[in-house]
Amino acid sequence: MTMKKHEYAIGIDLGGTNVKYALIDSKGVFHFDGILPSMAEVSAEAVIGQLAEAVSQVKKVAALNGIDLKGVGIGTPGIVDETGRIVVGGAENIRGWENIALAGRLEEISGLPVRMGNDANLMGLGETVFGAGRGASDVVFITVGTGIGGAVVIGGKLFAGYAGRGTELGHVPLIADGEKCACGSVGCLEHYASASALVRRFCDRMSTLSPGFDAGKVDGKYIVNLYRQGDAVAVESLDEHCDFLGHGIAGFINIFSPQRVVIGGGISQAGEFYISKVRETAMKYAMRDCAVNTEIVAAELGNRAGCLGAASLILFEGA
Repeated sequence: MTMKKHEYAIGIDLGGTNVKYALIDSKGVFHFDGILPSMAEVSAEAVIGQLAEAVSQVKKVAALNGIDLKGVGIGTPGIVDETGRIVVGGAENIRGWENIALAGRLEEISGLPVRMGNDANLMGLGETVFGAGRGASDVVFITVGTGIGGAVVIGGKLFAGYAGRGTELGHVPLIADGEKCACGSVGCLEHYASASALVRRFCDRMSTLSPGFDAGKVDGKYIVNLYRQGDAVAVESLDEHCDFLGHGIAGFINIFSPQRVVIGGGISQAGEFYISKVRETAMKYAMRDCAVNTEIVAAELGNRAGCLGAASLILFEGA
């Protein structure tokens, strides 16, 4: 990647609930940011309207401050074609979000160049450029939340597979005869190692031990707190979770031999003990010669990663 010297771009992180947007410079500094409801449950046109409003708000702030905008970067759920201009599909959380020539639509509305990428990919790019992966050219990024998303950066550039349809890291088959995954396959890493899987498996154990157990109060933080207190079910469940996740990461290390594996998502903020457990497990299963140059670290950018990665599409050449 080649940095353009102190330039400015709009970075947008589109989700099923909200549109996060920001005015960002080439040093990763936020000069303005905001959030709007995405209107994902309404229609694709409603979502485009919200994206246009986000761009309009940032343009007004830029104009008031004499800032020249170089373009708009957008991270979106689903598959973006190899040109970075069309949303092909695969975003179940946005109604009608398929075969949308989004870049062209927003260029007409805004008068600015627009580039797009998959949201998880751009979170990984953000962490690589400005966060826990900075200084490294080869990075695997994993976000552990309701599902498992990820990104792969090779030689300083995002790798997305042919026609942008790859790097679905959460859907690597983990258990050959496993349970059905939401993607339609069975035994996927996401189904066993996501934060929602940790909650599900913990609640299953508790319901067996204590019929009538109230699962409504349980989330990852709840389980981590019990783990710290030495609760046997929490310890068993979190140990299992780290083992599943470690297996998956070991596979990525053996394939890509990255300099860094960056782990994001809410549960990664549980503390160094969590990253340490995952690191220990991953290194146990990875081939030693593949892992010799690999560090496993926590993400640093939190919910800013998506906007930063999106802006990087404009601020860095070849991202």
